[in-house]
Amino acid sequence: MHRITVIPGDGIGKEVMDATMIVLEKLNLPFEYIWMEAGDEALKKYGKALPDETLEECLKSDAVLFGAAGETAADVIVKLRFELKTFANIRPAKSYKGVKSLYENVDIVIVRENTECLYKGLEFEVSEGVTESIRVITRKGCERIVKYAFELAKNEGRRKVTALHKANVMKKTCGLFRDVFREIAKNYPEIESNDYYIDAACMYLVMDPQRFDVIVTTNMFGDIVSDLAAGLVGGLGLAPSANIGEKYAIFEPVHGSAPDIAGKGIANPSAMILTACMMLKHFGYLDEARKVESALEEVISEGKTTPDLGGSLKTMEMAKEIAKRI
Repeated sequence: MHRITVIPGDGIGKEVMDATMIVLEKLNLPFEYIWMEAGDEALKKYGKALPDETLEECLKSDAVLFGAAGETAADVIVKLRFELKTFANIRPAKSYKGVKSLYENVDIVIVRENTECLYKGLEFEVSEGVTESIRVITRKGCERIVKYAFELAKNEGRRKVTALHKANVMKKTCGLFRDVFREIAKNYPEIESNDYYIDAACMYLVMDPQRFDVIVTTNMFGDIVSDLAAGLVGGLGLAPSANIGEKYAIFEPVHGSAPDIAGKGIANPSAMILTACMMLKHFGYLDEARKVESALEEVISEGKTTPDLGGSLKTMEMAKEIAKRI
């Protein structure tokens, strides 16, 4: 039995989580779901965006399935990543038949370091009108995330790993990341490797995304590039992610709480459902994950989708269409 802490969070997080549960319940897997609160509403209700009881439950669970957080995202999901030491953020970007997008046959996995860089939040006001932020990059952090990227490529039969950095300007921090990448790449001669400056890589992603397979990069660069990649394949409604550590795992869609459409019942549940598929794979339920992904692809190809993908279905209606095909 796997113990899963379920945190719907704010806005459309609740709607897409309910939709995803319709799909997961069709699989009849040995999962125990513990529902907890976190986010903007939890802050108003308990005085803390991430209540102590929620964090304690997460630490007792095998995985966390998270919906979305609003203005308190830094106090919830970012804190959870640090508390659970989930050092690798995995964000696939894949094109689907029936989805209007810039390119076909895009299949990229972005491996983002999750615990260092500017997102450690070490910011200070030096004097009036002058602030500073400290960027922390360690050899241990670089080695861990680069090895993870190459192992992922090997396990999934992927051909190439590309590192993104800005070592020509940030010679110490990005320089360390680049150097560690090149060192570790030598241990995987069967996998092609190369590296780009982050600005050039953004241009290449827009002009020629097929040149990428697995991308590995630092925390903030990975956050930005993964949204760019999602835009290539139809938007954040199709962007899942996983946060993996040595002991814990957190699974969350890339999109936020989308307050502009929250409560309307039209949120696209695909990213949340694909995120649940990443959780299934994490626990070894590969066949079940493939069944859900195939059902989702079938529904999308038939145009039975939410308005953002050109359809007319409600969130729960799309989820039920997927569930009945499993």
